[in-house]
This record gives sequence, C-alpha cells and structure tokens, in this order.
Amino acid sequence: MSGHSKWSTIKRKKGAADAKRGKIFTKIIKEITIAAKEGGGDPETNPRLRLAVQNAKGANMPKDNIERAIKKATGSDAESYSETTFEGYGPCGIAVFLECLTDNNNRTVSSVRAVFNRHGGNLGTNGSLNFLFDRKGIFSLKNDGLNLDDLELDLIDAGAEEFEVDGDTITITCVKEDFGSVNRKLNELGIEAEDAGLKRIPNDTKKLDVESARKVLRFIDALEDDDDIQNVYHNMAMTDEIAAALE
Repeated sequence: MSGHSKWSTIKRKKGAADAKRGKIFTKIIKEITIAAKEGGGDPETNPRLRLAVQNAKGANMPKDNIERAIKKATGSDAESYSETTFEGYGPCGIAVFLECLTDNNNRTVSSVRAVFNRHGGNLGTNGSLNFLFDRKGIFSLKNDGLNLDDLELDLIDAGAEEFEVDGDTITITCVKEDFGSVNRKLNELGIEAEDAGLKRIPNDTKKLDVESARKVLRFIDALEDDDDIQNVYHNMAMTDEIAAALE
C-alpha cells in the first residue's frame, strides 16, 4: 500500500502545480449528478451522494457549486450519464483500468482507443484485467493535530486493514465490505476525509526505469485529461527513484 500512498501524494502535488482544479470539479459534479439521480438529492438518505459531497468538500469545491449541482441533477433537465469501464495495457506493458461516466458512449470509446493507440498501448476486453486489481476502501485524511494512536485503534476496530502516515497525510485502507463501517466511524469521530471511495489497487506491481515511467505517466496524463474518465488505475510501481524524478 505504501506505493499507492506515495502515488497519491505525488498526484496531489502535481494536481496543484498543474492547476487542474476545473477538471477535478467536472468529474466530481458528474459523480454528484449520477448519485443524486440514482438515490435522490438528500445526502442524509443517499450514501453515494453523501460521499460525493464529502469528496467535493475535500477538493475545496465551493458550497454553492455543490448545491447547484445537486439541484440540477434532480431537475427535469438533468444530464444522464452511464457508467462504463475499460481495461488494457499501456506503454511498457503496464496494466490500466479505467472507470468512466459518459453521456455519449461512442465518443468515449473512440477517445479512449485513440489515447491507447497514440501511446503504443492495447485496449483489451472487459474483465481481462480484473484479476490484477482488488477493490479496496481508501480514505485520505489531513493529519491536523489528530491523536494518531487512538485514531488507529478506533479505525482498526471499525475494520481498517492499514493505517499509514506520510507527512501531513494519513491513508487508511480496508476491504470493500468494511468501507461503510470505517466511514461511519470517521463521521462519529467528527473527521471528514479529504478523499474517500472504493478504489482498484493492484495486487502486483511492475517496476520500470525512470524514462519508461515517464512514458507511462504521459499516457496516464492523457487519459486523466479526458472529461469522461473518472478514475485511472494502473500497476506501475512508484519507486523512490521515480518519485524523486517527479519532484
């Protein structure tokens, strides 16, 4: 899991440097939209919407934007999105799993295929790479004067598997089935995660040299620039050497 935590930290730094807040907001609004259409516009009775709103706050989305997105999603002119996934291999044989929300599946398929082709990857069939990734609950918290020993014990009791501190960030991992109980425990403790959700974590990673890693990262950047792609997961090992080269 330390590799995942390190990659998350780098992505946060990179995201700030690249000023990609607009794209992040677009993806969050899509999640709010599909959650509200699916289960109603009240976060108190709609767990998926509650989580989307929580993540919006963690990304510093203004309250007005959040409320406007919920109101629009529950109105008669709400946009309709469908959920779809893609799997394949990118440069240097790195496995990639994509989660998408789209209002035009043909456009998304064409766009994803173009990115794979342009970067020397191969788009596979759905289900072909499922065995390489485990769905885990991942929570990222800001380490802001928390009593770490007590917090770790509380969360382990709630089902947390791993508790990792990296500077001012705490990463908590649990099995998919315990995501709800860990989230409830954080709410009971009055702690809001900066980011929380079920994520696909590689059960085996592939080490690359720095130059090969740069090729893969350019490929990942191209995928993340697509507004239809919500999440990009891969199995490239984030080594100390690669992390240092990206700083």
